[in-house]
Amino acid sequence: MEQSLAGFLLVAAGGFLGAVSRYGIDLATGDVTGVGTFTVNVIGSFALGLLVTQATTTRTQLFVGTGALSSFTTYSTFADDAVTLGTVDGGIYVLASYAVGLTAAAAGLFVGRRL
Repeated sequence: MEQSLAGFLLVAAGGFLGAVSRYGIDLATGDVTGVGTFTVNVIGSFALGLLVTQATTTRTQLFVGTGALSSFTTYSTFADDAVTLGTVDGGIYVLASYAVGLTAAAAGLFVGRRL
């Protein structure tokens, strides 16, 4: 992994874009527990699958993967949402999130290999 000021700045810039995009999704989906988190995690899973097949440079991986996608997606909010929803609804939310997230990642890999 590139350990330089340029690498640091790429992660920072990507992180800014990812965080702002995540906030935008939260605003667009309203204040419904889990909807924004589910949306960003599925989009992020697809994008990460695509990135794995398409990123040709370490700098792209740093900017998009480590920076943008890691600040766009979230596990901690996902876990909090699952607990907030309660045992039954939270369990369904976890199962749906994993199923759809893994499917989205596989779709990203598939699409990326076709490009």
